[in-house]
Amino acid sequence: MPKLTIVPDRCKGCNLCVDACPKNLLVLSSTEMNSRGFRPVELIDEDACTSCAICALMCPDLVITSVEKEER
Repeated sequence: MPKLTIVPDRCKGCNLCVDACPKNLLVLSSTEMNSRGFRPVELIDEDACTSCAICALMCPDLVITSVEKEER
């Protein structure tokens, strides 16, 4: 099953992905700041994420991608 990959240093904390997530699983970090001085997005429950990738489509900075896990 696909999972999300987040690149925190690209995030500018615009909240578009947070607002777009149908399961409300994304939040801006309350404790971390990235190298650009923004609070990056975090996935709070990876098991509940369906990898619908709506968040990735909304992100203007390509911070979030949905990646297929390899079958072995």
